[in-house]
Parts: sequence; structure tokens; C-alpha cells
Amino acid sequence: MLSRVHSTAVHGIDAFPVEVEVNSGFGDTLTVIVGLPDAAVKESRDRVGTAIVNSGFKMPMGRLTVNLAPADIKKEGPIYDLPIAVGILAATEQLKPAKIEDYVIIGELALTGAVRMVKGVLPIALMARAKKKIGVIVPIGNAQEAAVVEGIKVIPVKNLREAIEYLEGAIQIQPTQVEIGSLFETFIDDELDFADVKGQEMAKRALEVAAAGGHNILMIGPPGTGKSMLAKRIPSILPPLTLEEALETTKIHSIVGLLNPGQALVTHRPFRSPHHTASDIGLLGGGANPSPGEISIANNGVLFLDELPEFKRGVLETMRQPLEDGYVTISRASGSITFPSKFMLIAAMNPAPDGKMPHESRCTPREIKNYLGRISGPLLDRIDIHIEVPEVKFRDITSERTGERSESIRKRVIKARNIQNERFAKNPKVTCNARMGTKEIKLYCSLDSDTMELLKMAMTEMKLSARAYDRILKVARTIADLEGKDKISSEHISEAVNYRSLDRQLWG
Repeated sequence: MLSRVHSTAVHGIDAFPVEVEVNSGFGDTLTVIVGLPDAAVKESRDRVGTAIVNSGFKMPMGRLTVNLAPADIKKEGPIYDLPIAVGILAATEQLKPAKIEDYVIIGELALTGAVRMVKGVLPIALMARAKKKIGVIVPIGNAQEAAVVEGIKVIPVKNLREAIEYLEGAIQIQPTQVEIGSLFETFIDDELDFADVKGQEMAKRALEVAAAGGHNILMIGPPGTGKSMLAKRIPSILPPLTLEEALETTKIHSIVGLLNPGQALVTHRPFRSPHHTASDIGLLGGGANPSPGEISIANNGVLFLDELPEFKRGVLETMRQPLEDGYVTISRASGSITFPSKFMLIAAMNPAPDGKMPHESRCTPREIKNYLGRISGPLLDRIDIHIEVPEVKFRDITSERTGERSESIRKRVIKARNIQNERFAKNPKVTCNARMGTKEIKLYCSLDSDTMELLKMAMTEMKLSARAYDRILKVARTIADLEGKDKISSEHISEAVNYRSLDRQLWG
């Protein structure tokens, strides 16, 4: 007898339908899985057979042929265990397949018959809704995640027997529901507050500007000045995720298996801090079956690269295109996969190999030049703000006075972002000032003659590139937004230019 069960596969950050066809026939007792399965899928025949027996059903004698269609797309992972088991029981008439057509079924089986969590459930639920399925049958640990998608039933199951009894109508299972609004309560980590940072007022100001406009920032200073401390507090002043951003971020985290059991949605901006030994695949994504890297996991959040020159130059150079475009495309012989990478880059580094400023360093000029040369000019041009983080003075360390709290800074950042949301309401591709293209810069960053002359003088004296010109205008636009000003003035340009001067002192 032949049965058919609807399942799915994840490609990139999206899912596509997969039909699990099971045929029970005569011949030697053998289970064959076809349809371009990987090793994990091939191993499912042993897991599924044992789970069926331990769940109180019979594993049929004779030849079982399992086909995963379409056959030209690679299937990977243990996600097909449950649909294969359901298909076998339907093909051997141990299950009346009345409801099978209505549901997309996914899940990994333990040898006991228990259903374990799998990756990529959110894009799967979105696909099921798009294909007008009544619902999805998922592991109980993934139910909250799937329930974020409105318009479909999410049936959580603990084990194979429970899934079979539900499909036969022997039991009723209450669909999982999630109140999305309650998930978006303001998230502020009290343990990471800007008030804890002693001194560094200029750096705090630069970080506020960066957060308000989504700008990339490079912090340069000796060890122990608080660069990492400042970077880790950036999420506390960023605006909350929108629902669209949360869904996109959750899809990526679901695919790489970063969601906790029972977690429905990623509701706060991610903060990723990979070690400087990270490979280009680890940072950008890739592999035989491409998966997202750190820059995509940090999508809609922060990517912190500490000790920037210690990263391999080739790894850093691969970031240039994602920084510019907001996505990364990974090409393989079988096709290309695009992952979003709209992250805010926070980088930190020492000014010299020994950590001292060049004029204080004991390193030779050649050693300093080689150290700084690990970061290319084109990459520096893609970082909007460059600031010095000097040594903290003793009076600041011992001062009882606390700095401004993250909550206060966050309010100003949100106000500036709201201005930008209204400005770019008709252009969903532009989410903040840092994402403006040439067209938007011309439209929203116009200068009067005096301000333009000031910028011209700065560009000439500092020998800045055309890309740096655009970056200055974007940062100036953000500074004006923080002040609630429609026009960019000379004061805004002066501050923005000041954020481009440090690299000229070091790199020349």
C-alpha cells in the first residue's frame, strides 16, 4: 500500500514542501530511503523502526520504500523521522489517514518514540500557511515558535503514539497559541548599563549617535580603557525590534538551533562577539549545505569584533560586501543562497601592537605600520565613526558620580529612530540613516552654501574618499535627528567630520 505525508525542508532561511511517500511491498525485509537524503536522514530508518516498535505498533515485514520528493534537492537532518513513521503506519494500515492531508508533520524521534525538537520550525510554519494547510504537527518544544504564525493550528506532540491518536481522532490536542504583544515587553538588562562606565563621555556620545542611526563604529584605545565594556552595553540603548525584524531574526536563530525550548520569538536585538580566530565560513556562513554565519545571526543586532587587527585579513575583507549591501550571498555548484546581514558593526582595537598610542609605543614605525595595515582602507571607509577611547583618569575612576543611565539614552535613540521611520516609510529597504543610498542622501542631506564649504574644506584637508563623503552626511543627518532638527547645520557636519579624523592620524 502507498501513503503520502506532507513535510518540509529548509533552504537558506525559507522552507519548501517535501512529500514523504512510503510504499509497503513484498520482498526481503528492507527499508530504503531515496530522494537525495544525507547521512542523518539515512540513519532515520533505524531510529524510526525502533520507535515504532517501542510505541506499541508493528514494524512491517517486507520491503519499505521511502521517497522524499522532490528528489533533486538534498534533504538533511532528523526532521523527517516523524513523517516517515506516520507514513509507514499509514502504508501498513495501522493508521487511518483521514487527517494526514491537512497537516505538515515534522519531528525527530527518540528510540522510545518520544518526539524531539528540530531546527527551522518558524519558516516551516510560514510555508505551511502559504500552502493553505490547516496546521502543523510539531515537537512540543517547538510549539511556541510555530504558534507565532497566525492562521494555522499548531499541534504539539510528545511522542509518536500521541501523534497517531490525534491523526485518527482518538484524542483531542489543544492547539498552542501565543500572544505576540506580550512578547514585546521592553527588554533592558540592568546588569549592563551605561551608568556603570566611568568617564569616556566622548565615546558614549559617539555610541549614542551610532545607535540612533545604525552606524558602524570603530573604537581605538589602549587595553583596559573600557572598549569591550562599552560595546556590550550597546544593546541596552538600541530601539526594540519590530515584528518584521523579530520574525526575520527568529528564522535565522531557528535554523542554526539557537532558540531555547519553548521560546516563541527573539524579542531583543542579538549581540554576537566571535573570537578573532573565526574562519570566513564561521563569520559569513557557508559549508557544503550553507548555513548562516555570525554576520547573519547578528542580523538586526550588533556584531562586536574585538581586537580587530587580530582577525585574518582575508576574513575581514569578505565583510565588505555584506556591510555595504545588508545581505550575503553564498554560491555553490547547486545554486546560491542569500542570508540577511543588516547588522551594526562595533569594532575595537589597540593603536599599536603593545597597546600604546603610536607616539608612546616602543614598537618600531614599521611594526606599527604592519599592525595597522591588517585593516584595509576600503574596510575603514565602510565604518562610519572612528573614535579614540583614552585611558580613564584617576578622578573618574574614584568618582562617586554615576553616569547617565541607558534608559535615558535609549529614549533619545528611539525618538531619532521614529523620525527616520517616518522619513523612510515609503521605502521599506531603508530602515535607518546608515542604510541610505545615493538617492536618499541627495533628498534628505542637503546643505546650505556655508555648510557645504565647511565640508569641502574638511574633505580636501583630510583627503577623504567619495565614500567617506557619503558617510559624513549620513552621520550628520543622524546628529540632526537626535536634536530634532530638519536641516543639517555646520555644527552637525563638524561633529561628523571629527568622527572621521582619527583614522587619518593613524593610517595617514
